[in-house]
Amino acid sequence: SLRRFMTLLPSTRKPLSSYHPALYKLSLLRQRFPVWLRWYTTTKKIALTKSATHLPTRITKHQSLLIRKLGTTDLQLQYNKIKNLKLATAAIDGVVVQPGETFSVWRLVGEPTAKKGYVEGLLLSHGEASVGICGGLCQLANLLYWMALHSPLVVTQRYRHSFDAFPDSGRTLPFGSGATLFYNYIDLQLYNPTNQPIQICTWVTDDHLKGMILTTDILKESYSIVERDHQFLTDGNKFYRANKLFCLVSDRMTGAFLREEVVCENFCEMKYVPPEGTVVHPIDPKEVKLRSS
Repeated sequence: SLRRFMTLLPSTRKPLSSYHPALYKLSLLRQRFPVWLRWYTTTKKIALTKSATHLPTRITKHQSLLIRKLGTTDLQLQYNKIKNLKLATAAIDGVVVQPGETFSVWRLVGEPTAKKGYVEGLLLSHGEASVGICGGLCQLANLLYWMALHSPLVVTQRYRHSFDAFPDSGRTLPFGSGATLFYNYIDLQLYNPTNQPIQICTWVTDDHLKGMILTTDILKESYSIVERDHQFLTDGNKFYRANKLFCLVSDRMTGAFLREEVVCENFCEMKYVPPEGTVVHPIDPKEVKLRSS
C-alpha cells in the first residue's frame, strides 16, 4: 500500500516529490490547481486596479537594503534578486485596495517565469538554501507584511519560513516579522476593512527596496510593533529561536494607548549556531515537538 511504501522512504522525511522532477511538477500542479480554481470562482473582491496618481495621505512607509550578508551565499544571487524585485514591484506599484477588497501578491504579479525576465535567485525550501527562478521575492513579502502591520489592513493569508536560515546581519526588524512566497498557493493577502481606499506602492532604488501605504483621509489610529519573550533555545542537538510580536494601537491625535493585539508567536529551528556569548536556554524535546506542530 501507499502507506507502507511511505514507511520505507529514508528517515529524512523528504517529500515524495523530491525524488523525481515529474513527481515535483505533479505535486506543484496538485497544489496550484485549487488556487487557480478559487481565483475564478470566488466571490471575494480582489484588488486589481492600479493608479499612477498617489492618494494624498501616507499611513506608513518602509525600506530594506537590497544587498546584505547572508551567511556564505553567493553574492551574485542577490544581484539577481534585484532584477526579480524590479519586475514584481512594478506589477504591484500603485494598486488601490477599495473598501471590502483583498490585495493578493500573486494575483498582481502572476507566475514569475524566465520568459517574463525573472532570473535565478536565493530560495529557502525544506530547511535549506537553494537556487531557483524568481528567488528573492520574499524580501518583497517581508516589506509588504511589515507595512501592513502598521496599517488598518487585515492580514488574511501569510506564511513564514519554518526555520531561521541566517545569523542576524544588518537586521533591523524583530525576528519572525517577515513573510514568504511561492507561486501561487503560498501568498500574502491583505483585506481592507475600512470605508476608504488604501493604495500600496512599491519600487526599487539603487540601494533599497521601498514601499509605502497611502489613503485618502487621516486615520484615527496609529500602530507600532513590539517584540517580547525573545529566546534562543537548545535541546542539546539543535538550536531554536522563539519570540512573540504584538501590535500596540494608539490614538493618532493624542497618542493615548487604545489596545494591544497579538500579531504572532514564532518558534523555529535555527540553521546556524548562536553567536558566542548568546544566552541559550534548554528546552525539552517534547516541547519542541509540541511547539513545532
